[in-house]
Amino acid sequence: MLQMATISRTNCTNLELEPSVRLFQLIIFIPTLIFGLAFNGLALWVFFFRLKKWTETRVYMINLIISDCSLLFTFPFRLYAYNIPWNLGKEMCGIVRFIYFLNVYMSILIITAVAVDRYVAIKHPLKAKVLRSPVKAAIVCIFLWIIVISLHTYLLVHDAQRNSTQESVYCFQQSVDRPMKRIIYSSVFGFFLPFLILSFCSIQVMRILKKKITESEDCERSVRKAIQIVAANLSVFIICFLPDNVGKMIRFGLWYSWTSCAINQRVHTYTHIATCLSHLNCCLDAICYYFVAKEFWEASHLPFTSKYLQKARNPTQETDPKQEINLTQELSPTQERYL
Repeated sequence: MLQMATISRTNCTNLELEPSVRLFQLIIFIPTLIFGLAFNGLALWVFFFRLKKWTETRVYMINLIISDCSLLFTFPFRLYAYNIPWNLGKEMCGIVRFIYFLNVYMSILIITAVAVDRYVAIKHPLKAKVLRSPVKAAIVCIFLWIIVISLHTYLLVHDAQRNSTQESVYCFQQSVDRPMKRIIYSSVFGFFLPFLILSFCSIQVMRILKKKITESEDCERSVRKAIQIVAANLSVFIICFLPDNVGKMIRFGLWYSWTSCAINQRVHTYTHIATCLSHLNCCLDAICYYFVAKEFWEASHLPFTSKYLQKARNPTQETDPKQEINLTQELSPTQERYL
């Protein structure tokens, strides 16, 4: 059966992208590139030049912005590869693919790291004073960068050692003449495992915050807002990344099954559409920056409305200032983006 599947695969290599898929890619890639660069650029400016205090959130967000901007850098090359036979050289293809895959999985891991950090802050507030700090957040980010860069450097060198004429013509369009076991490894350890961790942490944080609503009605509005942000972050993560990785698993499984080229073509089309949609995360990340923390929102308005800040810093609400400060400190980890 395996030999028959291999034979069937030789007749289904170099599957072409349908014109409608190419058009869909243009519709998604171009606006995502434009708005992604604008939103991420604004967020980077605020985090670097408008926030004075270094927090765990700020460290993680800056790393996420850098990862998203690096991913956006590959968009023009991907559009070129999908519409024109690749003539920029195999080395250039390898570099662009390295940057792309590196930052896709770095985004997922940073998002997961923030979820864990948020969970520790809410679930174990006393231990959080020891486990959490901006320095430790930076160490976590450096560790993740080293691991992912090392792994993808190995894969880049491994690919460069294979002399394939096909790969000099096609870039970002894998042949299906052989199984790509790395797809399984990257999906399991690069997405599904972080997804389980992210889901667990997010659900636990929402459960803890719901209990706080019953304990204190004074902070009900802020707690509900925090719950909505956590739920929205988890939903965006699922919508963006789950279809893409499921498609990769299906495509891998087809190699070991006796299927027609028509089915392979449909799965090929689906994976490209799902991958394209996953890149919306670059823009959605930037939108979430505005809900990260109160100080980010205020800092983004510094050059424009000083009166607004004066009012924000001296609210006229009938609320105990101490209670408001404690609530802000308590909820700020939950208002981090959905990483």
